[in-house]
Parts: sequence; C-alpha cells; structure tokens
Amino acid sequence: MSFLQTKYPDAANEMQRFVDYINGKSVESIEEVFGKTFHIQAICYLDIGYVIFGEDYKRGEFMVHMKEEQRKANNDCGEELPDNLANVLMLMTKTDDKEFLDELAVKVLIPALNNMLKEFDLARMELKRKILKKKHRVLIQQDIEYGNIYFNALKTLLLVLEKDFEEVQFEAPEVVTTFGTSFLANCGTCSTPEHSEVKVSN
Repeated sequence: MSFLQTKYPDAANEMQRFVDYINGKSVESIEEVFGKTFHIQAICYLDIGYVIFGEDYKRGEFMVHMKEEQRKANNDCGEELPDNLANVLMLMTKTDDKEFLDELAVKVLIPALNNMLKEFDLARMELKRKILKKKHRVLIQQDIEYGNIYFNALKTLLLVLEKDFEEVQFEAPEVVTTFGTSFLANCGTCSTPEHSEVKVSN
C-alpha cells in the first residue's frame, strides 16, 4: 500500500477497503466472494474480449491476436484464456513493444474496466438479481456489507492505468473505432462497440 499511497493516492484510498476486507477474512471466504463476483451468477466477467465484444464474432478475432501477443511475450496463460484480465496484466509487464502496450492499455483495457465497473451499479445489480431469481429460483449472489470489494480492486486498477497512460493519445481518442497498426495489425474488421470510450488527457 505504501507504493500506491506515494504514487497513486487516489488509487490507494480506493484500495484500502479491499485490503481491510481481505486482512480480516480467510482464503476460503475471499475465494467464495471472488467466485460469486466473476463466475457463479457473475456480476461481470474477467475475459476482456467478452467484456468488449460480447458474443460478437469480433471477439474470436481479438482472441487470436491476443493469443499471438501472449506467445510472443512468452507468457504462459495456464488454464485461463489469453484475454483474461490476469493474463493481460502479466502481458503488460512482459512485452517489449511500447506501442502495443500503450494501445492495449488505452484502447482496450481502460474501456473494458469502465464497462466492468458499470455492472456494479446498484440499480443494475438489483435488476440482475430479480432476473436470476426468476430464472434459477435460487439466488447465489448476495450482497457484501457496504458493497462488493472487487469493485474497489477494479477501480484501483483503472485509476492506476489512467494515470500511467494519461499522456497517450491516438488520432481519435474519444471513441474506440479500430485497433491501431501495432496491435491486431491483421485484424481489419476488429473494432470495439461504439459505446466504448477512451478518456485521455489532452
């Protein structure tokens, strides 16, 4: 936390609640909350391609190119998909391609995190609970007191990325329309949905 407090004070404030929670819980309890948040009747998903493209065929193209970038960086994705958030973050630490790194952060990861955080909106979560209860009869996802801690973790990550890449600009920074020349160079039809916005400093 000291590193965050020094370099990213806003992110440190956001992260404090997550740290306080996990320090007072068992590994099993933390894993249970993680599973209910991202896997079982999930609030949102950790596969970045799915967050951006949903079931659209463009996700397949995105996955192919992410797999290639992971291979080039010699990053073992284990049992998870190459666009899983943990694997994407590890890729960012291993790649030597600065242009790719900038584009991955600003045009892919930051918009994806913004979309993920929207799913923690109380009204949206309540609607989802009603649908799940009607469909499955049993509601597995329950509230954590004062909100889900993984919102704080994802928000922390977003704040760090926005600060680290605040000087990065592309020709059309307000709306993600296509991936650039370095990343997904051969993916001519890959573009993110119109609602995915990138907010960068001028």
